[in-house]
Amino acid sequence: MTGEAVHNRIAVLRAERGVSRRQLADALGIHYQTVGYLERGEYNPSLFLALKIADFFEVPMEVVFSLHPFPLLGSEGMTR
Repeated sequence: MTGEAVHNRIAVLRAERGVSRRQLADALGIHYQTVGYLERGEYNPSLFLALKIADFFEVPMEVVFSLHPFPLLGSEGMTR
């Protein structure tokens, strides 16, 4: 299953809480560039790291990660 995408909302959660990549990285004990790789989907976290990220944001892991793309914010019920 190598190369399969794990979608995430890390950037959204960081923005909501005003947390920089470096602040998140420091809290998780990882390099700040790793946060960027995670956000862009260039790196899939280990289960341990995924749990640490969810714990940091105090949300269930499925709020942060999914095997399917998340809907765009504001796209539910929008009409033009």
